[in-house]
Amino acid sequence: MKNTTIKQLRLLSAAVRGGSFAAAADACNVTPPAVTMQMRQLETDVGLPLFERSGRELTLTAAGREVLAAAERIEAVLGDCAAGVAALKSLTGGRVTVGVVSTAKYFAPQMLAAFAHVHPGIALELIVGNREDTVAAFKAGRLDVAIMGRPPEAVDVESTPIGDHPQVVIAPPGHPLANRHSIPPQEIAGETVLMRESGSGTRLMAERFLARNRIKARIGMEIGSNETIKQAVMAGLGIAFISAHTIAAEIGDGRLVALDIVGLPEVRQWFVVRLTAKRMMPAARALRDFLLAEGRKFLPNLEHRPLRREPAAGRRRITPTGAKKRRR
Repeated sequence: MKNTTIKQLRLLSAAVRGGSFAAAADACNVTPPAVTMQMRQLETDVGLPLFERSGRELTLTAAGREVLAAAERIEAVLGDCAAGVAALKSLTGGRVTVGVVSTAKYFAPQMLAAFAHVHPGIALELIVGNREDTVAAFKAGRLDVAIMGRPPEAVDVESTPIGDHPQVVIAPPGHPLANRHSIPPQEIAGETVLMRESGSGTRLMAERFLARNRIKARIGMEIGSNETIKQAVMAGLGIAFISAHTIAAEIGDGRLVALDIVGLPEVRQWFVVRLTAKRMMPAARALRDFLLAEGRKFLPNLEHRPLRREPAAGRRRITPTGAKKRRR
């Protein structure tokens, strides 16, 4: 493919986005015959068909998907180059793509807003997904910096902790275990447990906790959203493992309680993560440094907020870093 040009790759990407060569022509300000000619030349250079045509529908062949993936990587590298050139002039320009696991969306926007106030000329792109999505984005080189609770093992990254990330089990206020203290983990064996989807950090933590305590949980359903899990628990569909940083409002107004289970809260860490092989542009470095220096300030403060509702008499606070310590 030594004769392949960036123009051809961009026309290919535009054709896939628009679903036709005519759409690619409009997007790239060329004529449809010019797109057709360039795509034929690209197919000749590749040596395989890139498109399958069925009526008006335009889809990629396996070879086409390979070329498209290469085009996306090349665009990412060119984007890095353009951002780097702009940022080398000063930190009044540049662009940073930030990945955030879905649990961190409860506080990450405040972090980014504070950074944007200091560096208003730096453009920020926020990509929210579960851990599996974030790891895939790292592998594809799409992220400059990420905020996540468990850095990927299969990708060479640099990760630095910025603060505690407590995990708890939630239940509705009227649950039989709601007002009990020091509940043995085995007592949740008979409960219906609502789980996050496979690949999420919360799901991995829950599975490790259950395995460590030899509990065979009855999984009620798998839910891909913290908000939906909270609503399902409030509706009485089961109990759930969840980040304590996602439930402050519901605990505060008494819609949920965190069960006082021995061994919980399990305190993990929030990390700022970057791909080691990806050259860090000045704007991305500025954001990384800001998050390491200031990120802890934006984590929800649970130190003085009780995680469950109790009768006024003999009330005892249970906090991730307070009176109740995690048993090892």
